[in-house]
Order: sequence, then structure tokens, then C-alpha cells
Amino acid sequence: MTELDINWVRAQFPAFSEPTLQGQAFFENAGGSYTCKPVIDRLNRYYTQRKVQPYGPYDASRSAGQEMDEARTRLAAMMGVEADELSFGPSTTQNTYVLAQAFRQYLAPGDAIVVTNQDHEANSGPWRRLADEGLEVREWRIDPETGHLDPAALDDLLADGKVRLVCFPHCSNVVGEVNDVAAICTKARAAGAVTCVDGVSYAPHGLVNVDALGADIYLFSAYKTYGPHQGIMVIRRALGEALPNQGHFFNADALYKRFTPAGPDHAQIAASAGMADYFDAMAAHHGIAGDAATRAAGVHDLMRAHEEHLLQPLLDYLTSKNSVRLLGPTRASRRAPTVAIATQTPAAGIAEQLVPLGIMAGGGDFYAVRALQAQGIDLDHGVLRVSYTHYTSEDEVAKLIGALDKVL
Repeated sequence: MTELDINWVRAQFPAFSEPTLQGQAFFENAGGSYTCKPVIDRLNRYYTQRKVQPYGPYDASRSAGQEMDEARTRLAAMMGVEADELSFGPSTTQNTYVLAQAFRQYLAPGDAIVVTNQDHEANSGPWRRLADEGLEVREWRIDPETGHLDPAALDDLLADGKVRLVCFPHCSNVVGEVNDVAAICTKARAAGAVTCVDGVSYAPHGLVNVDALGADIYLFSAYKTYGPHQGIMVIRRALGEALPNQGHFFNADALYKRFTPAGPDHAQIAASAGMADYFDAMAAHHGIAGDAATRAAGVHDLMRAHEEHLLQPLLDYLTSKNSVRLLGPTRASRRAPTVAIATQTPAAGIAEQLVPLGIMAGGGDFYAVRALQAQGIDLDHGVLRVSYTHYTSEDEVAKLIGALDKVL
């Protein structure tokens, strides 16, 4: 495999040449990534030239609508789905809430839903609230020592055939372990259930082929994937057409509008095409050819290889420290570079100590309260989280390890 050209990559992100950010290494990417230049350029162009009602007959309006359609079409192709199977919403949390309302109408009392305690609350809370509507909510629990979500433990939850929906994360935002989505989706489908996969913590490390994974719903956030603040939602056609429409009644025949009850942010949707620009430019620069899905898969593998190379030294350092507890796997190949560390003193204070050392990180619960409680973490202390993506350099990781050695 071609090695990632880190200098080329960083040149695509204006933040790395921004004077106010010089000397600071960004390690809170799981909370929101830097934005790539094509997205910024498209957003600026839209607000400058096309900030009108889209899909009208005049040039500015026609161009606005075309760019919105381009974003949906190109991103869908990269993810192996049809253009109308992908839609935008104000956030993944909001998208999940809307979906939960659709399932509230769709499922019958006595039907069961499986949720996990590994999730960010956005893909847990809305589903758990359906218990108030007469639905049974079953919890698929992580190992309290390792944070691992064992697929074998799902078998008993599915055994009686009552489960209609299984909700789980592709990757936890504090445990970091990458779950075997394809295997879990296969297991759920065999039991007669559909799947809702929270990809928010995984998508920044490479777009996935949803068709190959077999997920019925796949959710992620553009603002954590180098784009604007939008939630992106893939719903496969059979399920999307079966669920009750949540949008305006006259939009019920448009799959990508069925779960968008509020007016979309036109400029941010249009700017999301810049994400596709960036992935395509990376593929071209590294000699990755093929159709959109093939190029996206190649970029995914390129990004993950770079991240894993940088991650193992950090994991090795943390496992050597008796004063801290590393959550999740100790092997880089099994996890994303989202690393939560339980410390002896409140994590928010440690994050503050890292600031003068040139490290931007965070401390807290990161809306993963259930996952931290399940692993015995004191919520008053929280965890220190350091997270990065493919644009992080080897020197920055070395700087992080050096800074951690001073404060831990």
C-alpha cells in the first residue's frame, strides 16, 4: 500500500497554517475535526454566490440546488448506496430522535429493541425512551473490565424472536474498539431484526461501504469528518419506505426527505460535497483508482494504516503507566485512535495542564455516561480523552507522549 503523504494531507487543512493554532497539537478530534479546504471553499461560495432558495429557475437558485444534490449523490456513491438513501439533518442526535419517533409508530407493543451500554447517549437514549410506549428495551452489556461488546452475548437477547431492532456503535467514543459490524448485522438479520449503526466515532477514520456491512441504518456526523455541522444518515430503501414518514406529507414519496421534518441547512449540505472533493483528491494524489466506492475504500485503508502506525506507541506508553487505566484494546489494529484514560485526579484538570504544553485535549464523560459507569469510572473524575485522525503527524504523537509523561 502507498504510504500516506502527510505533508500533502496537512496542506489541505487551513488550520495547520493558521497563526493562532501554531505550536498546538490537536487531540480532541473525536469532538469535531478540522475542516478541509474544499468544504470551506464551497461554504464560502454558497454564502457569497448562492444564498437563495434552491431549485428555482434562475441561475443562483439552480446552482444552489445542484450543489446540494451533488453532495448527496457523491457521498452516497462512496458509501455504496443509492443517492436517495442518504439524507442530511441538523445533527446525528436529532436524526436518531426522528428515527426513534418513526419506530415508535412502526413497532407494536411487546416488540423488543436491543441497545448497548457502549454507546454515546445519542444512539441509546432515544431508543430507551420507547419503553414508555410499551416496547421492551434489552441492554447488550459490555465487559466491565475491557469495555468489549461480545457478539456472542447478543445471541440470548435475540433468541425468542421478539427483537425487531438492534442499535449499536461501529466504534465507541470512549472504548475505541472497532466492532464487527458486518457479523453483527448478519446475526440480527437472521433473527428478523434490522440494525441501526452509530458510525460517528468511526467515520472520521474512513467512509464505509454500508451495502457491504449490511447495516439498515448508518449514522455519522459531517463535522467530525472534515465537513460542516450536519448529521448524515443512510437508510436502506426497504426500511425507509416501510417506516412512517416523519416529513411533510407531500414529501412522503422522496426517501431522502421522509426523515427530515425540519428545513435542511442548504449551505451546509452543499458544502458537504467538499468532503467528497477531499476524498477524491486524496485518492488521485495517492494513485487510487476505480469507481467512487473503490476510491473511498482505498482512502479508508490508507488513513487507517497511518493512524495505526502512530497509535501503537501511544498505547504501549499508556499500558506501561501504573498510575492510569487505558480503556479498550491495547492493540492499534483493534481500535480507532480515540483513547480514553482513567486518571487518579479529575481528568478536566489534567486537560488544563496539557494546554501550556501545546496539547489540545479534553476531560469529562463525553456523553458516554453508561459506558463509563459500566467500567467503574468515577464520573466526577471522568476520563482524559486524546483522539486524532489521519492528518495527525508522528511528531505530534511524540509531543503528546512527552506531555503526558509530565502530567500523569
